[in-house]
Amino acid sequence: MKSPSPLWRVELRHVTKSFYRGRQPLSVLGPLDLRVADREFVALVGPSGCGKSTLLNLIAGIEQPTSGEVWLDGELAPERLGRVAYMHQRDLLLPWRTVLENALLPLELRGIPRREAVARALPWFERFGLAEFTQAYPAQLSGGMRQRVAFLRTLLADRPLLLLDEPFGALDALTRASLQEWLLALWEELDRTVILVTHDVEEALILSDRVFVLSPRPGTIVCELIVELPRPRSYAMVTDPRFVQLKAEILAHLRARTTLEVPLHGT
Repeated sequence: MKSPSPLWRVELRHVTKSFYRGRQPLSVLGPLDLRVADREFVALVGPSGCGKSTLLNLIAGIEQPTSGEVWLDGELAPERLGRVAYMHQRDLLLPWRTVLENALLPLELRGIPRREAVARALPWFERFGLAEFTQAYPAQLSGGMRQRVAFLRTLLADRPLLLLDEPFGALDALTRASLQEWLLALWEELDRTVILVTHDVEEALILSDRVFVLSPRPGTIVCELIVELPRPRSYAMVTDPRFVQLKAEILAHLRARTTLEVPLHGT
């Protein structure tokens, strides 16, 4: 685990979130407290519908909490839009724009002149293995390459906090494993804070400093595990006894919480 500064990059204080079905409130998240340190990599795992993506939306400012507070960089942050970089499971690339033009979008939105924006972006295309595809269109790329473009676009937003919502969930197993190791190697160099939502327990353990397990809806944190595995990491670790033990512990929490939600007939 990297040695973080005392700065809490993100704090959620007693946060809840409810939506309405007609006049009936539906509680989807919380009450929940969460702290993420500067330059830390944190993963959130939990059953479908437990509010993981809602939690990211709250941090990003797309949603506002029903109650509680969201703090960024040590300050209460009622206005958060534009302060974080957010990558969704779908790449959301614009099909009518080239790979380069898609990657430049966050720089364009900040009013950076095109020549300067291109100069900033092109070195990253080399790093991402995309230098030969700047003038290609999304439909001409593989799924893994499209995700790399989407991540490059997220990175070019130049925010210290990255929110990743199952970025590799739609990919086949081999491509997903390759991109997980690629992301891990890249993060080691970037000094960014990352919050990852995933259903993949192995992905959470390979990438993260800490893993939080959420309960079924309304999502609350039922377990926090510190991943004390040496870095750099790779998929060779999945057979390490410490890795196997951590995976079993997370799965046990997930199974226990899910089982409690299943009604028993005749009771």
